[in-house]
Amino acid sequence: MRVGKTISSYLSLIKFSHTVFALPFAMIGYFLAVKITGNIFDIKKLLLILLCMIFARSAAMAFNRYIDIDFDRKNPRTTTREIPSGIISMKAASIFVIISSVAFITVTYFINPICLYLSPVALAVVLGYSFTKRFTALCHVILGIGLSLAPIGAYVAVTGRFDWLPLFFSFAVLFWVSGFDIIYALQDEQFDKSQNLYSIPAWLGLRNALILSKIFHAITIFFIIYAGATSSFGIIYWFGAGFFILLLIYQHTLVRPNDLSKVNMAFATTNGIASIIFATFAIIDLLLQK
Repeated sequence: MRVGKTISSYLSLIKFSHTVFALPFAMIGYFLAVKITGNIFDIKKLLLILLCMIFARSAAMAFNRYIDIDFDRKNPRTTTREIPSGIISMKAASIFVIISSVAFITVTYFINPICLYLSPVALAVVLGYSFTKRFTALCHVILGIGLSLAPIGAYVAVTGRFDWLPLFFSFAVLFWVSGFDIIYALQDEQFDKSQNLYSIPAWLGLRNALILSKIFHAITIFFIIYAGATSSFGIIYWFGAGFFILLLIYQHTLVRPNDLSKVNMAFATTNGIASIIFATFAIIDLLLQK
């Protein structure tokens, strides 16, 4: 019973359910690489990629909670999180970050040399994001860059090289994540100002922040369309892209500057569903291609 509760606490600490944001795009990168190179489906390589995603994200989220402890204690919205509430100690969280980081780099060793060489860079990006809210309102973009490594990282894990098509998906993820993270940050506009923290809502205000979020998501739509138009994707891909775009637009109908009651639905639920649906259709399209 205690073991189960401990596992549940750590999964909550790292918001494991939010893995649905970037993981589906990593799967697109993997199957795209298999298709382009003509490689045989390799379950071992796929599992290694999944482990990389899990360990890197776990390290990043736990590190974010660790260094933000003082702010989380002051913010009424975050006082019940695992560290400020005492469910997980600071020492336990720091050990978890170290173990996850070492595990991530270790797994890249079993993939290929380029992934191993680039693993410290990737780790620096995803961990470094947590500091950015202290000095730049572009922290949302840094988070987007971190998650955008998923499709190109999975592609490089299979091919050992960089190509433009998976990078288009990475650009889509970058602006998609940046856009919905701005929506999430709307909740803390006043708190961020009171603590001298940087965010787009604290800098531009709620209304203008929502406008910038829409612009970022328009750029996302461009890259989703461009990736499909410049490759051999078929009708199934476009059905998935259509669902993704509609859900992207729908989330902006849920949030208003004077009504933030549906922020979590717009941020987590809508984007999670959009990512899974789009990746499913894109992967099916790739698998059915001759």
